[in-house]
Amino acid sequence: MSTQQNTQQNIAGIWRLGGELPVNRIGFGAMRLTGRTAFGSRQDRPAAAALRERSIAVLRRAVELGVDHIDTAAFYFSPLLSANELINRALAPYPDGLVIATKVWAGRDPSGEWWWARPEQLRGQVEENLRQLGRDHLDLVNLRVPPSRRDAPLAEHFGALAELREAGLVRHLGLSNATAAHLAEARAIEPVACVQNAFGIGAPAAERELLRACGEQGIAYVPFFAIAGAGREAGAPAAEDERVLAVARARGATPAQVRLAWTLAQGPHVLAIPGTGDPVHLAENVAAGALRLSAEELALLG
Repeated sequence: MSTQQNTQQNIAGIWRLGGELPVNRIGFGAMRLTGRTAFGSRQDRPAAAALRERSIAVLRRAVELGVDHIDTAAFYFSPLLSANELINRALAPYPDGLVIATKVWAGRDPSGEWWWARPEQLRGQVEENLRQLGRDHLDLVNLRVPPSRRDAPLAEHFGALAELREAGLVRHLGLSNATAAHLAEARAIEPVACVQNAFGIGAPAAERELLRACGEQGIAYVPFFAIAGAGREAGAPAAEDERVLAVARARGATPAQVRLAWTLAQGPHVLAIPGTGDPVHLAENVAAGALRLSAEELALLG
């Protein structure tokens, strides 16, 4: 990857995941590679083949633009497409410095139904990601906390992942959909490289405090749904926040770019992982790294 290719992406800055893996602060989320809906819509074979080629092109273009942090999961799939396998096909042999993060605990069976792994099943989930991605180890594995376990301990599951790290299958560990209590519990077992939670404009005070605490502890905070906001898996809402629109108009930017710029302004340890299957949106997302909002704009947006 040439220096010229990296220039635009590096404008957003660099963070070292786990204190050792340097990544540009705008990465790429693979969730939407398999379809317009979050976990892949049902397609006929010709439509799936066309989507496959476009997704491969988007992944390759992302790397050309300097993206070196890709977030994925084995449960990102449609009946005919798998995000992990698309990443493998598009980017293997992987360029030096490319960090791929994935998630376990959550899973989906072939019919698409969700299930949640027991601690002893996490190795199988890690090995599934290794097989699909064509790698001998995973750079970063996030333990995805089930919604029903937001107030429950996770030591047994995180301890099982720590054993896989000691075995060399995983390089760094993180948490997803986690609370401050989960972070403290996990850090007592093994170092935590990142916390990956839903976060964006209008985030609650407790989540803002967790973001701040991560920065103090040298832990990356990686928001998802930074663009979609309350739309979550459905994507950005049709009716955009008037404050976001006002800043976008003043800056000649898109609302998505304003949301990403606001996200990055929350701290040097904050990384963005916007996902898209559209090459135009990809270029716009990467370009958001150059947008610096003023103190007045940040205050307006909250």
